[in-house]
This record gives sequence, structure tokens and C-alpha cells, in this order.
Amino acid sequence: MQSTGGEPAPGETLRVEAADGRFLAWADFSPASQIRARVQSFCEDEFPDEAFLQGRIAAALDRRRGIAQGTALRLVHAESDALPGLIADRYGDTIVVQILSAGAERRRGEIVRALGELSGARAIFERSDAETRSLEGLPLRVGPLLGDAPGGPVEILEHGLRYRVDVAAGQKTGFYLDQRDSRARIRDLAAGCEVLDCFAHTGGFALAAVSGGARSVLAVESSAPALALARQNAALNGVDTGALEWLEGDVFEMLRRLRQAGRSFDLVVLDPPKFAPTAQKAAAAARGYKDINLNALKLLRRGGLLATFSCSGGVCADLFQKIVAGAAADAGVAANIEARLQAPADHPVRLAFPEGEYLKGLLLRRV
Repeated sequence: MQSTGGEPAPGETLRVEAADGRFLAWADFSPASQIRARVQSFCEDEFPDEAFLQGRIAAALDRRRGIAQGTALRLVHAESDALPGLIADRYGDTIVVQILSAGAERRRGEIVRALGELSGARAIFERSDAETRSLEGLPLRVGPLLGDAPGGPVEILEHGLRYRVDVAAGQKTGFYLDQRDSRARIRDLAAGCEVLDCFAHTGGFALAAVSGGARSVLAVESSAPALALARQNAALNGVDTGALEWLEGDVFEMLRRLRQAGRSFDLVVLDPPKFAPTAQKAAAAARGYKDINLNALKLLRRGGLLATFSCSGGVCADLFQKIVAGAAADAGVAANIEARLQAPADHPVRLAFPEGEYLKGLLLRRV
């Protein structure tokens, strides 16, 4: 990389050249990160200025037209939208952004202007409190960037269900938008089933199962604030509380207690938080994934379905399948893969950036 003015500043856009001086790319410099350069453009005549950024954001928004079946979706998916370090999720009239790289941080004002002008959103709220910012040498930041801070949860509509989303303090940007298609799949499969929803968060899968005609749903979640919001979501949708039970507790422990109590289920959902953000933590994550899948498979009735997920970037799809296969072998259970589950179209995976496919899911049937 070459800078025109001495030592480059964090986030500065630099010209990347080959040893013989040939142009390779324009890239953002990050001295604190293991990823020292994040490419913005491979075209020498396409310097990433504010007009360039606005064009990229406009293209990302245009690709989302007609995708969402509701009022919430991801507008910008970082590298997969050729916008490294930027996440933008829309919840009704509010956009929640995560600015996660030194280059995106340097462009924060331009990002807010472009999103505000192009989306028509009334408010933009920042949730740059992810570990990724620390790896870039950036402080964590949370607060309003445009308009007022939300006075409470923001309400969204997804596949006919209403959810209240805590954009200020909830997980990620407030809601797991990447599971929208899988929630619809569970709704379609749940009729007449006794369902166990683990890591239930604010009730997405649980409410989808109830709306699909589940006979009963037991939802397990360790976070009291998340469960409180889940109960609000149930009330918001007029859910029959007799068919839905909330259980606060550690999923690892609760799975064992359910086995000891002789419980069994027709449909189990495992949607844990990120166990391995990097490949270095994959071994520890593998133990966690194996534990919950082994116990879930033992709770699953013959002919029943297990929807199991990993959102860990450090665990690839092949490794995840091997972990679950090992759990089934240790549980003495045979199972077939009925489907592979993934994030919806507003979370695209660029062919040249396979790391963007962080969410892996398997739908298994016990045989």
C-alpha cells in the first residue's frame, strides 16, 4: 500500500500496488486489525469518495426491493454488498447501523447522510457495540445518529406476526432478521407438534410454531429481559398462553433436566448465540454444539424434526455437519438431512466472499 502523505491514518483509503507498481485496488487501511486492508474497489478509475459510497448504498437498497414479507429486513450486508464494515437493518421507520471497520468509521457522516436520503427512514440508531470494533481498535458506540433515540421497543411485522424489537439494547441490532425464512419454515412444520424452542430470545421461533398450530411450545431462554419481551410479543399476537410456556434458564442445564424428567418432543429448535467468532475458537465451540445437539436428539421422538443452527463464523458448514453427526452417533440416534437452512436473500453471500455465509442450519428427521 502507498499513501501520498506519510504515515496513513486509520481508515484512510490507499492505493494498493503490485511489486512492479501495477494498480491492484483501493483499500481502507486498519493498523490495529489483522485485516490491514479492506478493498473498496478493484477499478483504478473508481476512487471511493462520497458519491461512490452513495451509489453502493443505493444499489444495495435496490437489490432488496420485493424481498421482505413484512416491515423489517437487512438493507446492507457488509462485504457481500461491497460495503466492508457496514451493517444496516431496517425496522419500520428506524434503521439500525453497525459501523465495524476503520474505513466505515472514517465515513460515518457520509453513511448516515446516504442512508437517510435514500431510505426515507425517520431515525437512524447506531449499535456499534460488537466485538469486531475492538479488533479494529475502535471504541464501542451506541446512540442516535439521525432523529431521536427510540423511546422503547420498535414494532415490526413479519409473515403476519407482530414483534417488538429492542433496537437500543437487544442482541445484534435487536432481532435475528437472518432467521426470517427459517421461522416461516418452522411455522409450516409445527401443526399438531409438541415443540421445544431453545435459545428462544424474544420468541421468534416459538410464536411462529404456535401460529402454525403447534399443540404446545416450551421456550427456553437464559435472558430475563429477552423473555420479558417475548411475553410481550405473545400478548401482542393474542397467543393462547395455554399452548406456550416460557422457561428461564441455561439451555445446557435445561436440556439435561428435561431428559431426566422423561420429556420428549416432535420438533426441537436449537438457535444458539455465536459460540466461535473466529476459527481459533472452533474447538471450544464444537464441544458446545455437540453437547446441545446430543441432548436435543435424545429428547426427539422417532420421526421428529430437529432444526439446528450455527451462526459462528469460525465454524464452517462441513465442520458443523460433522459435529452434529458426532452428536447423533453418541446419542445412538439415526437421522436424515431433510433440508439445509440459511439466511434469506437480504443477507446475500458474495461468491468471492464465502465468509459471509456465517449462518448454517440443518433440518434433521430422526429415523
